[in-house]
Amino acid sequence: MPTEKLDGRIASAAIRGEIAVKAQTLKERLGRPPHLAAVLVGNDGASRTYVESKVKACESVGFRSTLIRKPAETTEAELLELVHALNNDTALDGFIVQLPLPKHIDADRITLAIDPRKDVDGFHPVNVGNMVLGLPGFLPATPAGIVELLRHYGVATSGKHCVVVGRSNIVGTPMSILMSRNSEPGNCTVTLAHSRTRDLAAVTRQADILIVALGKPEFITADMVKEGAVVVDVGIHRVDDATRKSGFRLLGDVNADEVGPKCSAISPVPGGVGPMTITSLLLNTLKAAERSL
Repeated sequence: MPTEKLDGRIASAAIRGEIAVKAQTLKERLGRPPHLAAVLVGNDGASRTYVESKVKACESVGFRSTLIRKPAETTEAELLELVHALNNDTALDGFIVQLPLPKHIDADRITLAIDPRKDVDGFHPVNVGNMVLGLPGFLPATPAGIVELLRHYGVATSGKHCVVVGRSNIVGTPMSILMSRNSEPGNCTVTLAHSRTRDLAAVTRQADILIVALGKPEFITADMVKEGAVVVDVGIHRVDDATRKSGFRLLGDVNADEVGPKCSAISPVPGGVGPMTITSLLLNTLKAAERSL
């Protein structure tokens, strides 16, 4: 049986179509479209590209978007002042402060300053707590996007063993919580593996569903994956490649050429998890706008 491609572009296009319809209805009721703002501090190339793609996505579904650029020299106090202003802006449904921030700014302090009701990244402790307890709130965009990707392709998860590699607060840890919840997709037995896991390959070979978010290019090889597993590759790395017109190519955390033939399904890099992350951000913004009513 050929390996199924978990194409995030196709899945996100379908979901964004539904978002656009709801956004139009909300616009009629609110008297304005749902409004998302993004704050970009400094000039990191990857962050700039990512934020610009979020702005384009907003426009594609009929949202209003605002991009606020600040120089790298912006102080923590100045950024906190901006966050407080955005918290109090009644014409704004949600906003994000793009990470990473310059080293002189404490990212945790900024996250804590964001009003949980406008925290569409889902990073504030209030929203993290709601996720753990299964209460309404904003889910972290990448883990929620992966859940939607699995849902779109009808990947069976109940009773499966899901191994998550990587324990970051942005992806790995919330992913483990979502996959273990009493929901569909969900209801997995979850193992959260990381850099201190002994014999990682033995652990990953147990996975019916393997979600990899550890930040090392092509780390997962064929000998680490069991036959027929579903593999979700969260990593994205830009590596030099003189044979390409662009001068580089994009790789994931999984060696797709090796692992792909062993899988029942695998997400590509690029075009897998990335589009779903942005779509989840749109879903959170839509939810924030609905709350504004």
